[in-house]
This record gives sequence, C-alpha cells and structure tokens, in this order.
Amino acid sequence: MLHELTIRNFAIIKAVTISFRRGLNILTGETGAGKSIIIDAIGLLLGERGSAEYVRHGEKRAEVEGLFELPPNSPAFAICEGFGVHVEQDGMLVVRRDISLSGKNVIRINGQLVTLAMLRELGPWLVQIHGQHDAHRLMQADKHIEWLDAYGEQELRQTKQEYAKLYQAYRRIRQDLERMAKNERELAQRIDLLNYQLREIEAASLEPGEDERLLAQRKKWSNVEKVFAGIEGAYQALSGDQHGLDWLGHAMSELERVLPYDDSLAPIVESIQSAYYQIEDAVHGLRQVREQLEFSPDELEAVERRLDIISGLKRKYGKTVDEILEYAAMIQDELEEMEHYDDRLQKLEQHVKELAADLAVEALELSVKRRELAQVLSAAIEQQLQELCMERARFAIEVRQVADEQGIEVEGVRRQITANGIDQVEFMIAPNPGEPLRPLAKIASGGELSRIMLAIKTILASTDQVETLIFDEVDTGVSGRAAQAIAEKLARVAQHRQVLCISHLPQVASLADVHFLICKEMNEQETTTRVIPLNDEERVVELSRMLGGAEVTEKTMEHAREMILMGKERKAVNSR
Repeated sequence: MLHELTIRNFAIIKAVTISFRRGLNILTGETGAGKSIIIDAIGLLLGERGSAEYVRHGEKRAEVEGLFELPPNSPAFAICEGFGVHVEQDGMLVVRRDISLSGKNVIRINGQLVTLAMLRELGPWLVQIHGQHDAHRLMQADKHIEWLDAYGEQELRQTKQEYAKLYQAYRRIRQDLERMAKNERELAQRIDLLNYQLREIEAASLEPGEDERLLAQRKKWSNVEKVFAGIEGAYQALSGDQHGLDWLGHAMSELERVLPYDDSLAPIVESIQSAYYQIEDAVHGLRQVREQLEFSPDELEAVERRLDIISGLKRKYGKTVDEILEYAAMIQDELEEMEHYDDRLQKLEQHVKELAADLAVEALELSVKRRELAQVLSAAIEQQLQELCMERARFAIEVRQVADEQGIEVEGVRRQITANGIDQVEFMIAPNPGEPLRPLAKIASGGELSRIMLAIKTILASTDQVETLIFDEVDTGVSGRAAQAIAEKLARVAQHRQVLCISHLPQVASLADVHFLICKEMNEQETTTRVIPLNDEERVVELSRMLGGAEVTEKTMEHAREMILMGKERKAVNSR
C-alpha cells in the first residue's frame, strides 16, 4: 500500500505531499493540470527510466519519495533482503529517487543506496500501473499470450521453465548445426586459410615469452659499450688503481689493532668487516661478468631478424608471442573439428532430433494447459463484461498452432515454434448477439477496449500479491451506464486493494473513498501544480464542474450531491 507520496521540483510540481488511503483514491482535474505527472513520479519509484527533463526549470534536482507498507506475505521482503536492505516487521518501506540536471540518478530504499536494476526488480511488487499502453497491448494480438500466461502463472510456471531450458538448448544446437552445414566450398576455403596460418606460425618455432627475452637481449647488446664501461669503472674503483677495497681493508686493520683498548669500537669494526667481505664478493662478481661479456654484431643482427619475424606474426595473429601461440592452438582445434566434420554433423543432427522430440512433449503439455486456462479465463472475462454493461457480449480466447515445415513435429504435424511454445493466442469477441466471434484487435471500440482491459485487470488483481493498483484514465471512451458500471467495478476492486484512479467521469469520482483535485496555478513568474484533498462540500463542487463543464449551477450541484449520496449507498450494499 502507498501511504504517502512526496514530490519536489518535478516537472511543473514545486512541492507536493499526498497522503493516500485504503480504498478508492480518485484524482481529477482539468486537462493539463498535471495528473499524468503524478503517475510519472510514481513510475520513477517503480524503476522507470529517469531523465534530466523531469527537473523543474530553474532547479538543480528533482526528488520523489514514497512510503509503502508491504503485506505480510509480500515477495518484496525477500527481494529487499537479497539487496541487503533491512525492512522492519511492520513492512514500512521508504523508496526515494533523486534526479539531477546532469541526469544522474540516486536511488535509496530505507536509506540504503541501490541500483536501478534492483528497483526494477522490486517495483512490480509495490504498485501495478494500468494505463492506455495496456489498451494498446490489447490491440496487439501477439501480446495476448502474455495476458493468458499471466493469469495462469502458477499452473504454467514449472512447464514453462522446463520448456525454456529445452528451447534454449535446442536453439543453441540448431545454430551449431547451421554453422556446420555451410557449403563445402566455404568449408574448403576455411580449411586452406587455417592451414596456411598454422604453417606460418609453426614455421617460426615460437617459444612462450620469446619476444620479451629477445627485446631484453637487444636492449643489452645495443648498449654493450656503455655496459662494459660501467662494469670496468666500478671494478677499477674497487680493485684497480683507485684501491677502494684496499683502503677499506686498511681501515679494518687499523681498527682491529686498537680494538683491545676500546670495546666501544666493536660495532664499527663489525660493520666495516661486513662491508669489506660484501664488496670483496662484488669485486669477484664484476670480474666474472667483465671476463664473460662478449659481443658479436652477428648475434645482434640475428636477434633483429628474429624480432622482425615475430613482429610480422603479431600484426596478423596477436599482440604477444603468447597470444599468437594461443591463436595457433585455437585454429588447430578448429581444423581437427573440421577434419571430423561428417561425424560431428551426424551427431548434431541426432542431438537436434532428440531435443525436438523432448521439446514437442513439453510444448504439447504447455498447449494443453493453455487451452484449459483459456476456457476458464474467457468465461471469467465474459462474466466481468456482463457487469460492465456488455451483458450480451461473447468473449473467447483462441489457442491455435501454425504449420511450419521448418518447425518441430507435434502429434504428426510440423508446428511453428517460438520461445513461448507452439501456441498463438488471440482474444476474440462478439459484442452483439447474432454476430460471430472476431479478433478483438479488429472490431473493438475504444469504450469496449477500456471495459475489457478493466475486466482482465480485475481478474488478474485477484491472483497477485500487489496491494496497490493504479488505473490511469481506464474509463476513456465510455459514458452513461457503461461509465457507472466501470465506477462500481473500480469500487469493488478497491474493497480488497488500494486503488488510485485518474478519471474524467463524475460517475467514478462519486464513488471515491478519498478525492484529490489536481490543479494548475500560473502567474507571471512560474507555473505550479497543486494536489488538494477535497472535503464533502468541495467534492460536490468538483463533481458539479465535471458534470456541467466550466459553469457550476444549482442544478449541477444538486445532481452532484445526489450522485455522492447514491455512491455511498451502492458501496454500503456491495460491502455486505
């Protein structure tokens, strides 16, 4: 349940706090007053994409915050726990989202930072928004299968999971088979190319890390004169004419001679002795290096030639010798696979047949369950439509399969197959007696679509665990008895759920448990949207405006009072 919504600097809203209640919360107002902005703000708390365009002109950031109460059995508890977000036993949850002018989003749940992906996972368990886009989805026959599967989510879950695993494996093996089944000319060309590349790499007789060793050797030999001069200078300083080691030995002898007379010199003598022996070792090492340091221009030239060969291979096959060797191993594997092409092809074909047979079993089971669910759901929708002033309408859900020679064999016939199975689902309707059932998308009017959508949403609402439903102008295109029927349907849904509804119909507004007026105020400096909770008398004025347009008269006021009174009576009867 959404208890409170706070919006700051969002579009034309400067600062608004709305306290919603259980039951039917109605939002009305003139066109352009900002009703849709309220829905957009709630959408942000559910994970919809934010934009810097939402930030009110002249401000640095927009802020939206919602206080939700989770029902005890809500999956949202486990989702929050998975995010590391603590939720108290009372189920209170604060979701906040800030959007800066730079487009940066900051999202917090109970004060803890979360990502947009996390919010999108949680959002559907907080609020469900039903608007005009749902009516558009009803007009798309390929989306009807989603509505049917949503109704049968519990019954279909395991079968759909099994089918999805098999379908993914089937598609993957089919793709391997298609790749393997390339024409022989392309395959021969590929083999020739890989053999050439492999021979070129093998001819170089590369060793792992060889390029790094050669570069180090070239660096050393290219500067051999400098290296020799440095070694020779150091050697002469320590053991040659400069007698560095001799002077250190002389100092050690002098101190050792007087040490019996002054014990405090012992640490110094030890240090000099240690230094002497270390330098003596260093002199020995320099002598060996100097004697072994040989340089041959021919060897340097050989290193350069080797590096040129490696450089040419790097341009084709990898940035380092190790990468070139890895590439060689990879094409070796591919060549071996190609050499066993026929065997591999036969194995893949057999695997595809086996998977197709298993997939056909799961697809058929899924189809049978969908047909059973279609009968139940179509009857339920037909019942709902009767309550929405479509008493003589007939509604059916057609579940059919399409023949496809490239598909899988199901009960002796090859069927088209998709990630959803072998079924194509389409809603059919006959609005009037004597008419045949025809595709909903082709014949339904705007008012009929609104009522069908409300019927479906009412049925689906009884199967899920979401406490708050938002209907955004679900009453579009209806009037008279149909409008009254929609109003009463919304009120009945609101007996078990929190319902927020944006409406232009006085019939709907008259049944509100709480009524909010959305109005826009303008002056020379700015435009702002206000949300005003209406008391009983203010509700009369607003309903009077909705009934009579701009002019509010005594007759429209009297009619408004009568509608509110009748609304209370109807709700009292329905609640019994």
